[in-house]
Amino acid sequence: MAKKQSAPQELATVAPKLVEVTDQVLFGDVWERPELSPRDRSLITVTALAALYRTEQLGYHLKTALENGLTKEELAEALTHLAFYAGWPNAMSGVTRLKNILDEAESSGS
Repeated sequence: MAKKQSAPQELATVAPKLVEVTDQVLFGDVWERPELSPRDRSLITVTALAALYRTEQLGYHLKTALENGLTKEELAEALTHLAFYAGWPNAMSGVTRLKNILDEAESSGS
């Protein structure tokens, strides 16, 4: 089981309501609904973020996807598939971010 997701709490000093709604509604309700598994939600989230070139959020969700049971091969395949629908640069940025996360995990022994 992955750790409980949460908005970056340091953002509460700037936008406390956004952090509250993120924690209570997005991660406390939407991510907990039984109709999709956390693994499936992670795959959807990663591909949506990559497709929309939301790279700032992508790293966090790639790590979460791995914690939720997706393999590096599955994530790489999803991003490769996405290249034909969302654009080559978006897919390459996603794969680059995934490689960096995997390299960091390997060097830290995780």
